[in-house]
Amino acid sequence: MQSSSLVMFEEEFKLTVNVLEKLLGDSNAKVVFLVDKDGQLIASSGETSDIDTTSLASLTAGNIAATGGLAKLLGEKEFSILFHEGENDNIHISIIGDRVILVVIFDQRSSVGLVRLRVKKASEEINNIIQRMLQRTEKHADKEEALLSEISDEDIDKLFH
Repeated sequence: MQSSSLVMFEEEFKLTVNVLEKLLGDSNAKVVFLVDKDGQLIASSGETSDIDTTSLASLTAGNIAATGGLAKLLGEKEFSILFHEGENDNIHISIIGDRVILVVIFDQRSSVGLVRLRVKKASEEINNIIQRMLQRTEKHADKEEALLSEISDEDIDKLFH
């Protein structure tokens, strides 16, 4: 994961939720989650009431980390898409922009092909939102740095005396 942190503003959060809701409907999924690589849930859509979202987010990040270790053993950078098939539910996991993890849980109402197709479009949209967040974060950091550079030692002394 890249080192600069993500700061999600309300506008980007709403855009992200809209993308997740569209993906949920377009893919006939049960649940869609967006998780950071540290295991923190960013946003979700769908039937989340029966799911421990905190555990799911954490375990998903752990799954990505473990799979990353396997990839390195095989000389790969990472496996950007994972699929787990269960008796009743399936999980499609993909890494977006080397920063976040998109999780789609679906059952027999959908298919892995449909989910992959819809995830591809949603991933592009989420990646665009992430790039926008990074630019906004950078602008805010530049403004803070400029403000701090205007404060002199004399100003600090006056503040504390």
